[in-house]
Amino acid sequence: MDELLNSASGFIWGPWLLIPLLLLTGLYLTVLLRGLQIRKLGTALWLAFVKRREPDGAGDISHYQALSTALAATVGVGNIAGVATAIALGGPGAVFWMWCTGLVGMATKYSEAFLGVRFRRTDAAGEQAGGPMHYLREGIKGPFGVFLGGFFAVAGVFASFGIGNMTQANTVAANVESEWGLPTWVTGLIITGLAAAVILGGIKNIGRVTSLFVPVMIILYIVGAAAVLAFNVTELPAAIGLIVTDAFTGTAATGGFVGAGVAAAIRYGVARGIFSNESGLGTGGIAAAAAQTTHPVRQALVSMTQTFIDTLVVVSFTGLTIVVTGVWKSDSSPATFTADAFAQALPGTWGSVIVTVSVIFFAFSTVLGWSYYGDRCIEYLFGRKLVLPYRIVFIVVVYLGATRELSTVWTFSDVANGLMALPNLIGLVILSPLVYRETKAYFDGKQSDEVRVH
Repeated sequence: MDELLNSASGFIWGPWLLIPLLLLTGLYLTVLLRGLQIRKLGTALWLAFVKRREPDGAGDISHYQALSTALAATVGVGNIAGVATAIALGGPGAVFWMWCTGLVGMATKYSEAFLGVRFRRTDAAGEQAGGPMHYLREGIKGPFGVFLGGFFAVAGVFASFGIGNMTQANTVAANVESEWGLPTWVTGLIITGLAAAVILGGIKNIGRVTSLFVPVMIILYIVGAAAVLAFNVTELPAAIGLIVTDAFTGTAATGGFVGAGVAAAIRYGVARGIFSNESGLGTGGIAAAAAQTTHPVRQALVSMTQTFIDTLVVVSFTGLTIVVTGVWKSDSSPATFTADAFAQALPGTWGSVIVTVSVIFFAFSTVLGWSYYGDRCIEYLFGRKLVLPYRIVFIVVVYLGATRELSTVWTFSDVANGLMALPNLIGLVILSPLVYRETKAYFDGKQSDEVRVH
């Protein structure tokens, strides 16, 4: 199984399939939308954090709660362990390629969210249902669209148990046991109980909970990382220079680092960048579809700030702390790079405590967000009758993930993510003229009533 999954992951995330497809799709959408993610970033942030809600729009949760749900799902252990792994395998240059993935990924995320709202519908329970499975089927007419939508939904269900469940619970349990000595089964019970209390209440409950603690967890982590950088401020310019130059030259062996070429920096930077911000996976369209909004463009602008916050802010802080402190050259496990960087710079046990608490918050929030993504995929495939059973199984698997060794689950997660991305990226390219046309009409003041009510 290990060999099979590693081969599949190597092919899917190799230089001939997903990596160029992700980057080229993001670049194409950036050009098509004339750099909208840069031109309209101020407007997007205002809608997300000042305007926050549009009570006149159809939807289950507010702008801000939809963004919080998406951030909950994406700001996870990929922002800590994923960045460290990318640097360990690809060198500091991998961070540069994570930045590139995030920058063009904002245009991808915008397009996913636009289409998620544009083609959403109301399910049998009165909740909004949207995302790639819907816009692939409805936007691409005929058997091909039906196939792509179904393929995405199946991959999404499998991915929810990997990236969104077992890996997160396992990381929390391992960190808590290492830091405070609490047995994994106890941590597993606590996480499972908390997850059940939130997940069984559906998207409105998830939105309320994530909107409260997601900002707190991100601010806590950024403050800690900023303190690490402040203590090493003289090394910061050199660290940034190393990240940029190594992205194009590769990294020579040094200390405990065995060296990596440019191809490795690109591969692991892009793969871990996508694992972190999920731009191209299509999940942003699922969360966006639940938002109360009067026009798809407005929620799409809000949704693209999720990639900005996740990759160009949180990932940047993690990558810079690892590089500026030099821990990436040590013989330590990549899993401890971030904790080592914090512990090296901050007094006493503050560093390791901040990282452990951040891992708990990041991972638990990801469990909540991904439970909703899997929920919507199940609803698409089988209707409402299997939604509650899915939620129960998902909650049980949280405990299993916390208490068992997961040697293959990380690789499985990479494969499942890739299988979600493939149909979604194909659909984004095919539907890109629609995204461009209606986005232009909105900013030209010519949006139609038909588009506005979706």
